[in-house]
Amino acid sequence: MSGIFPKQAWDKVDAQQRGWCRDLLSRAEQSAMEFGTISGFIIHKGTVIASHGDPQRKILIRSMRKSFLSALIGIEVERGRIRRDDTLAELGIDDVNGLTASEQQATVRQLLQARSGIYHPALAESKEMLAAKPPRGSSQPGDRWYYNNWDFNALGTIYENATGQSVFDGVYRDIALPIGMQDFQPSDGEYLRGDASIHPAYHMLMTSRDLARFGWLYLNRGRWHDAQVVPETWVHESVAAHSFDGTNGYGYMWWTTGHDGEAQNTAPSPYRKHMPPFRFFAQGHYGQMIAIMPEKEIVIVHLAQSIERSREQNEKLWAFVSLVLEAQPPAP
Repeated sequence: MSGIFPKQAWDKVDAQQRGWCRDLLSRAEQSAMEFGTISGFIIHKGTVIASHGDPQRKILIRSMRKSFLSALIGIEVERGRIRRDDTLAELGIDDVNGLTASEQQATVRQLLQARSGIYHPALAESKEMLAAKPPRGSSQPGDRWYYNNWDFNALGTIYENATGQSVFDGVYRDIALPIGMQDFQPSDGEYLRGDASIHPAYHMLMTSRDLARFGWLYLNRGRWHDAQVVPETWVHESVAAHSFDGTNGYGYMWWTTGHDGEAQNTAPSPYRKHMPPFRFFAQGHYGQMIAIMPEKEIVIVHLAQSIERSREQNEKLWAFVSLVLEAQPPAP
């Protein structure tokens, strides 16, 4: 947790004077550019120590949208307008051709954890998600983790029903304004609708400098200056590991290793060897990422072109993150 927050714009400092290795930061930037980076932003102790690309260019953040919705739901839980243990039946949530009686017993909490057991068709599903999708009716609510766009999209509907405002207005009023985002407007959001489901996906365009503020908010346990923007207990629960995929943990729409680093990869990638045990990420397809390392006071933002990449190209992204962390000042 840091007591330093950006002003109207981020301050930038000389990385080398802060003890960072300039050569390794240059190699990190080169790796990012080879991946296809549009913009990168590296924050250390509340200031920018390196950036590349265009920090003012708005990019589709893809599944990072889910971490924003997680924050909004936490705010509404605190206000009493959403209850985590309410079932879909109690909330009147249904879908095309109807949910089964078992599916309607899934709770808001289980949707947040991607453990609803509802394998109904959903919007904005990637080919990887479809390939891994279990048969409908194969799990009871809470029994199994599956990265499920149905859960995430239905949570958007639950939020909007509870608040009477769009997800995009909620992000603007309850997150962007309190933390001083410079670029995001509600008009940067757009719904993806279709015949498969009544619950749309809620896509957003954002800049790297705005995303860095969101990451810094979570590094500071939901606090911004003297204001508790997102409840601290919610942040703690959101980045705890409630489920595991064999490599990472999953919280409330955040990827995480959990507070004790319990979700370590059993076969660690060499590109992650410099990461601290506890870290958490908002991630989106094609390389969109906010990586947060609280004990290091580091936030890394990465936005990229939405194109398919080879495994070797994807490794460039983790090489970028690893090189940034290798470049940090030595521990005192």
